[in-house]
Amino acid sequence: MKIDFFDLNADTDCEPIVYDQANPSYSWGGGGSLADAPVDLAATFDGAMFRSMRVDSDFNMGGVRCRPNFTIPWHSHNLRELIIVMGGEFTVESDDGSGPRTVRAGDFWISEAGTKHTMTAGPEGVSYIETWPVWVELKTTWHEGAGWARA
Repeated sequence: MKIDFFDLNADTDCEPIVYDQANPSYSWGGGGSLADAPVDLAATFDGAMFRSMRVDSDFNMGGVRCRPNFTIPWHSHNLRELIIVMGGEFTVESDDGSGPRTVRAGDFWISEAGTKHTMTAGPEGVSYIETWPVWVELKTTWHEGAGWARA
């Protein structure tokens, strides 16, 4: 057995995240499938997010990096989500009335299931760990709002 050490903020061992608009675990906030929504998921996320190949998804978590100033469009999940910022920062907005909040390296935040939120990476980008109570049951609903490339 070995102990594996790595830096989530490093440029190594990452691959672009490719989103499939036809993924059945994605739905559109107005109802129906994201595949039928008036947005272009691939164009919206075009090269903006990377997944660490070193963070094992068997632990119900993922290592993610976002390019500077990228906004993840409004969305919600069917499960609680925990995000731990490892480098850079996010500005998080939600529909729970708490207002925008900046989350920096060393900070974390939790969104309750069903809470609509958007996250904008800071000027240096952001690296974070995201985790849910049960990975395989995660479903994401995308919502109308800023950040989308129109179809």
